[in-house]
Amino acid sequence: MAFRVDRRSGLAPYLQLVQQVKQALRLGFLAPGDRLPTAREVVEALAVNPNTVLRAYRELEREGLVAPRPGQGTFVTASLARPAAAAGSPLRAEVAGWVARARAAGLAREDVAALVAAALDERYPLSPHPRSMEEDT
Repeated sequence: MAFRVDRRSGLAPYLQLVQQVKQALRLGFLAPGDRLPTAREVVEALAVNPNTVLRAYRELEREGLVAPRPGQGTFVTASLARPAAAAGSPLRAEVAGWVARARAAGLAREDVAALVAAALDERYPLSPHPRSMEEDT
């Protein structure tokens, strides 16, 4: 796994690393038993503070996704993959096709991200609406 850090994103670098691991887990790029890059490898590749990497790995460990093995590294212990998001799945192909059409239409990455965020907000509200009492009867 190769990490990247966007210093202009406004998101703390350790959270960017956490998000990238979670995304790799969701897409099936990482699976239980896989070893994450060592803190030293990440520091050398990204020129970040070692504490940044260690904080990200501790957060992933707190969430039960990885576990350190002294002298061996940090290993994935859980998967977030769903079959519908797997490589070769119809849904994933549909999303890839939609992104290609959006790019061909001249939309920038930020435009596509805004469209996706709007659709997510519509379909996956952050705070669910309270159910009315009538729905319970």
